[in-house]
Amino acid sequence: MFACLDFQDDTPINKMNNSTLTPTVSERNITDGDHPRNAQLTFIITFIIAIVFCLIGLVGNIIVLRYLCFKIKKNKYTIYIINLSVADFIYLIFTIPVLILFINSLKNPNPRFKEKDSVYLFFEILCDSGQYSGMFILTAISLERCLSVLFPLWYQCHRPQNLSTITCAAVWLIGFTESLIKNLVCTKKAFVESTTQCTAVQIIVFGLSIVICLPFMVISSLTLLIKIKRTFGKRYPQKLYIIILTAVFVFIISVIPINFVWFLMYFHLLQSDISAMGLFCASTFCLVLNCTIDPYIYFIVGKKWKQKTSHSIQDALQRAFRTEDDENDDSSSNKTSNTSNQTNLASTF
Repeated sequence: MFACLDFQDDTPINKMNNSTLTPTVSERNITDGDHPRNAQLTFIITFIIAIVFCLIGLVGNIIVLRYLCFKIKKNKYTIYIINLSVADFIYLIFTIPVLILFINSLKNPNPRFKEKDSVYLFFEILCDSGQYSGMFILTAISLERCLSVLFPLWYQCHRPQNLSTITCAAVWLIGFTESLIKNLVCTKKAFVESTTQCTAVQIIVFGLSIVICLPFMVISSLTLLIKIKRTFGKRYPQKLYIIILTAVFVFIISVIPINFVWFLMYFHLLQSDISAMGLFCASTFCLVLNCTIDPYIYFIVGKKWKQKTSHSIQDALQRAFRTEDDENDDSSSNKTSNTSNQTNLASTF
């Protein structure tokens, strides 16, 4: 990804990285060749807007982490959301300096520093780790919610108590390993030359996201939609259903198409006039939007529009991640409280 940024004049524009963030581009082509200077201005404006969205996303994820970690009772799903917010936060926080460096390189093509490649590689590994881990976490939470709907008795009786924690730990390990292998094996030179190792890595990365995660997300989402359709007439569906469906839908429409385009372009299967810089802008913007929107989905879905309280954010998040177990606990406590009140009232008379 970032390590493949190269602004030397001898880099052809059609040699691009398959990363979601960083194509290999030519500064001379951007300003004087295929891309006129007004296009360069368009790229700079696009990156500035992306930085603004990054900041908005960081604020949202910080608020979510603050409330879920310290002010709201944790359950099996809030653990997933905490890890998803951390993954989004990691991606956004390390995208900002890269975009700033990229804007500076567009405006000043000559300055270089010796550690550029190492810095970009460091940012690349961390950003990819956040992106891949977030994708796997979203797949895990949608899959687990689907299992709870399809096999409620088995789920209630046989689900390990620490399954969420174990799954998130495994997901972070897999995401970081995938990022490390991709960026160390499929370097800029290996990508341009389409080496056997790089091709294998690209196929594995594409397979994990499109062949494995995407079908699980789609099947789980369809199952939840059927569940919502069946229960909607009886009572309003759980907000957690809506959150999972919305997050999966946003991910699918914002990230998956870009993965397809990069994969097709790597194998020269896509004949298109899309330039490297244009595709870079689109992929960056889509990923930033996906990571930015997630926390605000929680706020919007959990909000009660007719009620305003002094703790509206906390109340919204509590409603958003409320499960059947929480509702049963509350109903049991209410019954116990009512029984106790009736007993005390009887004893009074």
